[in-house]
Amino acid sequence: MSVADVVAPTTSSDALRARPAGFLHDVSAIAGRALRAVPRDLEAVTPPIFIALFFFVVNIATLQRLTQSAGAGFDYKAFEMPTAILLGVTGISRAPALVLDIQDGYLDRLLMTPIRRLSILLGHMVADVAVAIGLTVPILALGFAIGVRFEGGPLGVLAFILLAALWSLAFSGFGYAIALKTGNPAAVNSSFLLFFPFLFLTSSYVPRSQLSGWLHTVAAFNPVTYLLDGLRSLVSQGWQWGELGKAVLAIAVLGAISMSMCFAALRGRTRRG
Repeated sequence: MSVADVVAPTTSSDALRARPAGFLHDVSAIAGRALRAVPRDLEAVTPPIFIALFFFVVNIATLQRLTQSAGAGFDYKAFEMPTAILLGVTGISRAPALVLDIQDGYLDRLLMTPIRRLSILLGHMVADVAVAIGLTVPILALGFAIGVRFEGGPLGVLAFILLAALWSLAFSGFGYAIALKTGNPAAVNSSFLLFFPFLFLTSSYVPRSQLSGWLHTVAAFNPVTYLLDGLRSLVSQGWQWGELGKAVLAIAVLGAISMSMCFAALRGRTRRG
């Protein structure tokens, strides 16, 4: 018996080939990998929460008595909690981990598989939304502990968390665009600095009516102003559909810009690979 008889040639029909899975399977696989990495990368998510809680407490202690003059029944704790939430969830993404995947060649190997390119970003973003929702919990818990109550009820709390998570997702597009374009971890980590003008040139610490002339004008063009108004309405007023609609529109506008940038960067990276 010859070797040829023992080892039969592999025909094209017998060869093992990677076959595409479903799109949802691709997204869930990427999201699951990203979420499993979070406990090993706690330094990426814990500092923003400590910073948010710190400023929440300090600002209340510093400004609460001063801002009570804004009107009878004005609750500065309820007013300030949306600012703390945005400070905690903005810029939270798996973009730094994506940079590491680029640097160690994992992304290039992933692109050689039948996985859909779009699912790579969407999977990371699904993980980002889950993380952002989780990060709102300690801030909300502190708010409830010091007496903040939601006029929107339990559904208002859920809508509040959803708006915060969608904002975090919309802003994360900038980080992914930088990650895919540069592959530089320092550039990605500094992308949070983009948020500072948004946060401080608005009614983040005092009511908009108390802002000076030029800052009042700038705040009118700042999408964070309308997001804060929507979040605050759920806490202090209940379901104000006009305010909520403006908040959703602000998120949609920012998200359209950031997502256009990150998906364009993904196309550039895949063509380069």
